[in-house]
Amino acid sequence: MASVKKTVVLADVKANPRIKSLINGANKYLEVKGYTEHGLRHVGYVSNTTKNILSELGYDGRMCELGAIAGWMHDIGNSVNRLYHGLTGATLAFEILSKMGMDPDEVGTIMLAIGNHEEDYGVPVNPVSAALILADKSDAHRTRVRRDGFDPDDIHDRVNYAIKKNFVVVDKAKRVIKLVLFMDHSSSLMEYFQIYMPRMALSEQAATFLGCTYELVVNDLVINSHRLPQKPAKLTLESGEKNVSED
Repeated sequence: MASVKKTVVLADVKANPRIKSLINGANKYLEVKGYTEHGLRHVGYVSNTTKNILSELGYDGRMCELGAIAGWMHDIGNSVNRLYHGLTGATLAFEILSKMGMDPDEVGTIMLAIGNHEEDYGVPVNPVSAALILADKSDAHRTRVRRDGFDPDDIHDRVNYAIKKNFVVVDKAKRVIKLVLFMDHSSSLMEYFQIYMPRMALSEQAATFLGCTYELVVNDLVINSHRLPQKPAKLTLESGEKNVSED
């Protein structure tokens, strides 16, 4: 029997036991594979940041809610396999959200976002997908290193552990989206780019889709721009800027 059409919100998605099981299963699988944390902490960060990017850029409340849902569900495909997990996740999301009664057009928006968030094959195709890409690729931080599994020979562990603080800043007036990182010397910028260069390239595409420019700022230096910062990138924000990685 088909589900009755309803307005599905993030709280409904968080309460769905099937979705929670897929997130936890994906995280356990990736732990066995030696990957950094991809569990409830990661999807919570991505959900919140996706929603806040859209909100700060002036999208309506429902679009922001769809962004939050896409962020929460974006990695469920890892419960099957890491390879093409965005495509698998989109397929799983279609079935789950349809049974929950979500409007088919909204299901399609979320499917496109989940199916296009990976740098190997993804492209920003709607505002939710663009914001999801920016949020997901910004989550590099020492909290992603598993507490009992740090491997000094693993470049992913070294790079993530070196990042002491990260946040996404949106300046709506100037149409600039920044990823600000503060790294110590336990890894290097060169190692960061060995992992993140394709992800940052996709983030630039996503910002462009949203009508913005994208800046990567590491230890006060704007990496992907020829201009020098007018002021050091401090933890206090300039006028017009908002940290969208926090509530």
